[in-house]
Amino acid sequence: MRVLYEDNHVIIVAKQAGEIVQGDKTGDRTLADDVKAYIKERYAKPGEVFLGIVHRLDRPVSGVVVFARTSKALTRLNEMFRDARVQKTYWALVQNPPKEQEATLTHYIVRNEKQNKSYAYATERPSSKKAVLDYKVIGHSDRYCLLEVHLHTGRHHQIRCQLAAIGCPIRGDLKYGAPRSNPDGSISLNAHSVRFEHPVSHNDIYVEAPVPDEGPWRAFAATEGA
Repeated sequence: MRVLYEDNHVIIVAKQAGEIVQGDKTGDRTLADDVKAYIKERYAKPGEVFLGIVHRLDRPVSGVVVFARTSKALTRLNEMFRDARVQKTYWALVQNPPKEQEATLTHYIVRNEKQNKSYAYATERPSSKKAVLDYKVIGHSDRYCLLEVHLHTGRHHQIRCQLAAIGCPIRGDLKYGAPRSNPDGSISLNAHSVRFEHPVSHNDIYVEAPVPDEGPWRAFAATEGA
């Protein structure tokens, strides 16, 4: 765990691929557990540490995760995430470059809970939800293309599903059509940055996570901050 920002109300950390944000059926230790332990030790907190979870990342995804340290911040951050007042930027490595350098993708996504997978369609289907994202190509290496993605909606596996639907599955994402897995079980999707108005001070908060120190990501490390 790497702390990217912290104050009395908010703490933002860099999640590693493979970590889970909050508990699930595996019973594995969570990122929230680690953040609580960090706060308890750093500030010598007696008793139970309050930590509010306002959003999540899929287990194989890395990047920025925002937590609330107070109930006031939790309530306000929940509203901000729900009302799309938090700007999140993702980076994705794909082997097949998209046909267009930048575009807006609109699909209708149907989630299959039994498979834990989503399916994207060009037109509405029963129980489908509209999914919209913008992408642009921001880098190339010998084998991969780096896409910057901005979400307009927050659907289950949205980026993974929509990029696969245009023939650009994310590196390592076997579930959505990648030809092979990554050695560490990750997928090459990074929640790269977040920008929002602080829920209490109202200052502008902008935080970037480092790209993973792994294989093809290293070719794009110089892109950070560009």
